[in-house]
Amino acid sequence: MREKGDKKGRYYIVHASGQSELTFSIMSAKLVIADHTQVAPGHEGEGIGLIMLREMIADARSEGFQIVPLCPFVNAQRRKHPEWADAFSV
Repeated sequence: MREKGDKKGRYYIVHASGQSELTFSIMSAKLVIADHTQVAPGHEGEGIGLIMLREMIADARSEGFQIVPLCPFVNAQRRKHPEWADAFSV
């Protein structure tokens, strides 16, 4: 799911034990910074971060913005997936 304000937003998944989120800052209509990814305790290693990142990439492609991968997790995944290059600004 996504929450989006004028300057900040997040992709998130609600678990019984809390929430996982990938936060972002909106620099312009064409540029969004992926700030931080946090997975709820007990859900590490389940691919939760990747689910949220894939949603962000799908939105970037459909809405026409590029992602600046400030978050170390997002940047590492960008390097592992060259097929996502069109969604990133580095």
